[in-house]
Amino acid sequence: MRNHHAYNDIVMKLNLERPILFFDIESTGLNIASDSIIELCFVKVFPDGEQRVKTWRVKPWDYERNCQRPINPSAQAVHGISAEDLADCPTFYQIMPEVLEWLSGSDLAGFNSAKFDLPMLAEEIERVRRYMKIETDIDLHKKKMVDVQTIFHKMEPRNLKAAYRFYCGQELENAHAAEADTLATYEVLKGQLDKYPDLKNDMTFLANFSTMQRHVDYAGRLIFGDNDEPVISFGKHKGKTAREVYFSEPSYFAWIDNGDFTLDTKRQFANLKAQFEAERRAAAEVRKKPATVVPRTKGYTPFESLGDLFSQEKE
Repeated sequence: MRNHHAYNDIVMKLNLERPILFFDIESTGLNIASDSIIELCFVKVFPDGEQRVKTWRVKPWDYERNCQRPINPSAQAVHGISAEDLADCPTFYQIMPEVLEWLSGSDLAGFNSAKFDLPMLAEEIERVRRYMKIETDIDLHKKKMVDVQTIFHKMEPRNLKAAYRFYCGQELENAHAAEADTLATYEVLKGQLDKYPDLKNDMTFLANFSTMQRHVDYAGRLIFGDNDEPVISFGKHKGKTAREVYFSEPSYFAWIDNGDFTLDTKRQFANLKAQFEAERRAAAEVRKKPATVVPRTKGYTPFESLGDLFSQEKE
């Protein structure tokens, strides 16, 4: 890959109110629920233009079986990383404190990251939370996410190599190495902003523009419907709100928790279940409260007129 700093000098700087973290992941395979990160790169760009780069090689760990997770041969054929290359590398659990520090206070950006890299990163964090009993207040769902591929597909449908050639005028070398892909993604976004006047150099605008559909969970099992109400997007309850399904078939939420779904999906369903249960308890408490009793005068019934009531009070 050519010297990226030279290209940085001839295109616009990102208009940032806070740091933005470009990232890319290489993994053992493409299944979010059962595969793991083996290489992770962050490129953090600050409002003043400062740029920091961090890349980790990660031993893919199966926390349930307490062993190293194998790499799918088709994935290895793409990125060229073998199990032997990772034997002495730290697990994600060991690097997570540093990863969270990099994530803190930053917006996010990547190439096709909303569909793969971000769900995979969230899944690794959830695994550490669940199996290693490590709590963190990081919530990736609340971060702005700029997907450079979505902008590219809306403007010039291609892949990363073509995007780099189109916007940067150079060939991308060493593709599918996390650092090369991450730096190229950063440069492509700047090239897109330089080429298209209609694209605002604003992270809120770019995050909204690069979002195809708003998901509650990264796997898209829950999507936002009318009034931001979570709606189930698959199976027999497709199109129904999660609230409707919970109150008509609460066992469905247990089926999700025990099923072959990502931990992030299970967490979002669990959050909704807790919300609905709280609403049910609150409604029950309201029903338990005694009704206000109006004192009755002698011979008065609710069906008597006010005139009759007043005449009784005079007696």
